[in-house]
Amino acid sequence: MSQRILVFYGSYRSDRMGIRLADFIVAGLRTRGDDAELIDAKAVGLPMLDRMYKEYAPGTAPAAMEALAGKIKSADAFVFVTGEYNWGMQPGLKNLTDHFLEEWFWRPAAIASYSAGRLSGARSNSAWHGTLSEMGMVVISSTLTVGPISQTLDEKGEPTGDAGRSLARAFPRFADDLAWWTEAAKAQRLRKAPPY
Repeated sequence: MSQRILVFYGSYRSDRMGIRLADFIVAGLRTRGDDAELIDAKAVGLPMLDRMYKEYAPGTAPAAMEALAGKIKSADAFVFVTGEYNWGMQPGLKNLTDHFLEEWFWRPAAIASYSAGRLSGARSNSAWHGTLSEMGMVVISSTLTVGPISQTLDEKGEPTGDAGRSLARAFPRFADDLAWWTEAAKAQRLRKAPPY
C-alpha cells in the first residue's frame, strides 16, 4: 500500500552534503512504492519563526506556509534528515518544523542523520527524538546514521564504497519500521478519532 511520506531536509549551506542522504531516502521510498516528496527548508524559505501557522487567521498565512501546512496535514508519515552542528540541530530544519504543531500530530516520524565525521550526526539524531515526540509524532526506533557523508553517497545520492554498502543494507529495515508504524497509525486514526 502506497503511503504519502514527506522527507524534510534543513541545511542552508552553499555546499550541502546532506542533500545526498535526502535524495537517497526519497528514491528508496519511491522504489518501495511510496509517494515520497522532498521538503527542502531552504527552498521553502520560511522566515525565522515569528508566528506559527495556527497563529494566523484562516487564509492569512504566507503562501509557502499555507501550502506546507496542507502537505503536512495530508501526509501519512515523515522522515527528518538532519546534520549535526556543534553537537546540536540544524537551525534551518528546526525553524521550519517549529512553524507547525497540530499539523504533525498522530503520525510516525523517522530520523536520518549525517555528518562529515565518523559520529554520523548521532547527537543531533538523539536531540530530534525528544523534539519530534513533544510535537505529537511517534518516533520510530530505527534510525539511519551516515558519516562521513562524502564517503557514503556520491553527488547523485548513490551509495559508494563500504560505507555506502552499509547504508544500502540498513535502509530496508529503516523503511520497513516506518511502514509498519505508518500503517498502524493510519488504521487507528480510521478506527477511532484522536483524543484531541
